[in-house]
Amino acid sequence: MKQVIANMAGTVISVLVNTGDEVQAGSDVVMIESMKMEVPVAAEVSGKVKAVKVNPGDFVNEGDVLIELEG
Repeated sequence: MKQVIANMAGTVISVLVNTGDEVQAGSDVVMIESMKMEVPVAAEVSGKVKAVKVNPGDFVNEGDVLIELEG
């Protein structure tokens, strides 16, 4: 299983994908606000979204799993 991991701590502003969506490597999947900056988090690999682990408004720490991909 492939995972998209938070690269910094912050608050999830938006989730840009839904379960079942196909994503390409390099595609932005989540937006995080950290230190008053909006930071996109991109998928490092292509795949199908198996699970979305966060919701807008959630606080995440560096290393938390945001999205799980399969395929």
